[in-house]
Amino acid sequence: MGAGASRLIAGVDEVGRGPLAGPVYAAAVILDPHQPIDGLADSKTLSARERERLALQIRHHALCYAVASASVAEIDALNILQATLLAMRRAVAALSSVPDEVWVDGNRAPGVAYPTRLFVGGDARIDCISAASILAKTTRDALMHALALRYPDYGLADNKGYPSPAHRQALHRLGPCAIHRRSFAPVRAALTEDRSTSGAA
Repeated sequence: MGAGASRLIAGVDEVGRGPLAGPVYAAAVILDPHQPIDGLADSKTLSARERERLALQIRHHALCYAVASASVAEIDALNILQATLLAMRRAVAALSSVPDEVWVDGNRAPGVAYPTRLFVGGDARIDCISAASILAKTTRDALMHALALRYPDYGLADNKGYPSPAHRQALHRLGPCAIHRRSFAPVRAALTEDRSTSGAA
């Protein structure tokens, strides 16, 4: 589903609401109707290689795009929903062109200064939202790969901060690190656990 050639439609999507660690990201994309991009889809349904290929095309061919985030500290202070909406507002505000309308994946409006439409499942069927999904996902994944080098014991390169069994085991064994979301229940629980029997300091 396209967005129409006569108006500037900014597609908006987020990634990273569910992880126990790392920031939440959002992207806003205004596609160029004269430079269509084949293969756009919900980023979760694409391989990592396909996402990277499409992200490069989006960056080259979109009329404009922006990627923004809300930090772990903001997530813990605001809650994950409000931090997600904040990241979306930041992405829209950073666009170099003013959109006529903002189309958002999901059922919560971020509160931007433009007419807004909500589309549950929009990342799977609306090109500009799919493009935003891909940019947000690839940008956050790149950050989590970098953070994995700084915090190598949590498997972040593989789990991207999501609560995989290996991540949960590391969290219980080692406790949280600086990028864990203290407001999330599994992290809060790990803060209070006694790890003396596991040999952790």
